[in-house]
Amino acid sequence: MTLIQRTTCRTQELRAMALSSGFGIVLTFFFLFRVFEANDTALPPKFFNVLDYGAVADGKTDNSEAFLEAWKYACEYDGRSGVVVPLGTFMLGSVTFQGLCKGSMEFLIKGTLQAPTDSSKFFTDTWIGFQYLDDLTVEGGGSLDGQGSAAWGFNDCAENSKCSPLPATLRFNFVNNSRIQNVQSINSKNAHFNLFACNNMNISHVKVMAPANSPNTDGIHIGSSQKIQISQSTIGTGDDCIAMIAGSQNIDIFDVICGPGHGISVGSLGRDHENDYVQGLSIRNCTFTGTENGVRIKTWSPSLNSLASDMRFEDIFMQNASNPIIIDQDYCPRSPCTPEGQSISGVQIKNVTFKNIWGTSSSKIAVNLECSKRVPCQKIEFVDINLVHSGPDGPATSRCANVIDSSYAKQMPPGCV
Repeated sequence: MTLIQRTTCRTQELRAMALSSGFGIVLTFFFLFRVFEANDTALPPKFFNVLDYGAVADGKTDNSEAFLEAWKYACEYDGRSGVVVPLGTFMLGSVTFQGLCKGSMEFLIKGTLQAPTDSSKFFTDTWIGFQYLDDLTVEGGGSLDGQGSAAWGFNDCAENSKCSPLPATLRFNFVNNSRIQNVQSINSKNAHFNLFACNNMNISHVKVMAPANSPNTDGIHIGSSQKIQISQSTIGTGDDCIAMIAGSQNIDIFDVICGPGHGISVGSLGRDHENDYVQGLSIRNCTFTGTENGVRIKTWSPSLNSLASDMRFEDIFMQNASNPIIIDQDYCPRSPCTPEGQSISGVQIKNVTFKNIWGTSSSKIAVNLECSKRVPCQKIEFVDINLVHSGPDGPATSRCANVIDSSYAKQMPPGCV
């Protein structure tokens, strides 16, 4: 190659480098501009205080419109936002806070919300509802007072299958990837927390309180929902501390204190939603004090065909609990019913483990497995059970019916299969 050719090549090379360098500089400035532009347009979190929308903390004024107005502006805000309920007592009628919202939402309860005591406002299924939301947080350390004593006398559901509904304190329908924490629910007219068609929710550090004789006041009622975690909470009420009905899957419950109440229940199942199976439940590190039941699985008899499987109850302490371990496939609170002990439930119960459950039973029968003659329970495993009867009528016993392919290891009272 001649000197002229080498010089020409070098010139072309330098020109390409210059163009490349210039393009790189332009590209760098372009990306920096987009970053600054994004930072300029991203809105900071904003919270909407209900007082700014006309709410009055006098315990008498119905603040429903003010709360809904605050929610409307928060939901339309193009960024993380929330509604703030400050200290004070706010009376609130039946309201439902709906999505879809533009950003993540927080409902911050610092004060006390009180439900109406006017009987004309009782017959609805919701006091405070949230639906069609993603990334919701309900917290704040405040209280929800359902004032249930004014309404419990209207509850005739034990005798009337067509009884009028009473409102759940907090109802979540189609809510995903959300949290409920650091709130207190007192004297709900019906269930305290009701979850339907929810996915990936975390409930922690909640306190639920209602008298032992308050009807149908489930602490947390779950249906058709998946990936629900409940932890580090105290629940004392007149019905199930936690109830998981049809469609409850992958539920993780731990560090919960239950009592008074009817225990932690799976069911009742089989009355409807036959294809909505219950699967993947874990209940662990829990304490039951003076409850009518401990850990319970209950299905209607007669019933539709369905399935409840892959459940684990582990590391549980019973303190003077009645029916510490019970499978009841004869459940039938209203006639017509099949004769006792002749269950024809169509719900198959299988792959259930009870492990390291100990303490005192107020009922002589501490382990009671009343399974279906039509589809007997299968693969029920007992490991390290130590339950002592606290009454004067002798030691604790077990009772079993229609159980096959089960196993026992270190069980007191002795196994019956």
